[in-house]
Amino acid sequence: VQFNEPTANALQESLDKLSGEGMHALILDLRNNPGGLLTSAVEVSQKFLRRGDLIVYTLGRNEKQQQVFRAKGRYRFDDFPMVVLVNGGSASASEIVAGALQDHKRAMLVGEKTFGKGSVQSVLPLDDGAAIRLTTAKYYTPSKRVIHEKGIEPDIVVPMDPDDWRKLLIKRSRPENAEPEAGEEDVSDVVDIQLERAVDVLKGIMIFEAQNTTPLMAFQSP
Repeated sequence: VQFNEPTANALQESLDKLSGEGMHALILDLRNNPGGLLTSAVEVSQKFLRRGDLIVYTLGRNEKQQQVFRAKGRYRFDDFPMVVLVNGGSASASEIVAGALQDHKRAMLVGEKTFGKGSVQSVLPLDDGAAIRLTTAKYYTPSKRVIHEKGIEPDIVVPMDPDDWRKLLIKRSRPENAEPEAGEEDVSDVVDIQLERAVDVLKGIMIFEAQNTTPLMAFQSP
């Protein structure tokens, strides 16, 4: 997910396509995603939440800096289990989405604690032409958790060695099943343990729901 202006339309198209193909569960990978526009974070979140659900709000020193953002989308996808992958590189808009889906028990978070970037900054000009940048408000998740300098803790912690992550990125950049060329590092044996754990979690949830008449509580909206 790229948190820019076309995000909502692109995500809607992808979800419609997957839904048409019989999607039963979804993994949203926000690892190493530094975020972007607040509006895009809200648009992404509301795809999976009920209309009116709180997504994020800001608190500052005065009322003008206090804003509340709720789900307003007409179309939502809330009838399948979800896992959101996060790590220390997940920041800003990624943390807003992860925090909202976690607080509403819409998705389980797997991976590592997020970066902790959730502040509103204002630039104040000075008489000499210089300027100072001040933090004037902070973002909070629906359950009143501050994001800035705290980050979002995953439900299931799965650490990944930085070198394994580096190898995984190299592996993803190459064509599938391609052999390394001369001088290239062999990364064929690297395993995405966080993704594998996410798949295991979803399999467990679907087995549980198949054996019970009520959905797993972790994915029921409050």
